[in-house]
Amino acid sequence: MGMSVTISTADHSDAEKILKLQYLCYQGEAELYGDYTIEPLTQTLDDLRAELAQSVVLVARLGEEVVGSVRGAVDMDGTARIGKLIVHPRLQRHGLGGRLLSALEVRLADEAEAKRYRLFTGHRSEVNLRMYRKLGYAQVGVAEPVTRRLSLVHMEKDVPTTTYAASA
Repeated sequence: MGMSVTISTADHSDAEKILKLQYLCYQGEAELYGDYTIEPLTQTLDDLRAELAQSVVLVARLGEEVVGSVRGAVDMDGTARIGKLIVHPRLQRHGLGGRLLSALEVRLADEAEAKRYRLFTGHRSEVNLRMYRKLGYAQVGVAEPVTRRLSLVHMEKDVPTTTYAASA
């Protein structure tokens, strides 16, 4: 009998599990860009706990195991800044990343009145770029050079306006 993946709000006790998964998931990005000093690999547990307190952080669980996560917060102008979308390598390419991102978008729109969503990824991260485009994100501006090997591609999409039909 298989288990299904559930998505819920992360709590303080998830911090260490999220950090370990983050470290695992960003190895490929570090290798792709030849840089193992990227922020997701150097973030401390205390920094992550601070994010848990200041952001909406969701986790995907398979039973008790944390197999995915995403974070976001809405700034003063209504822009939801989304980051660190991670899915355990054995569960990638099954739609879990899209489910996590969609769940976070709903939360940020409903609870924090987001007007638009913004995220970024590396310019060579084709799988990420393809997924974000499929989910309605478009590049804004030019890629931002960070190092000789890495430029960040910023992507954005507006929160869909909901229209309600009058009921009789």
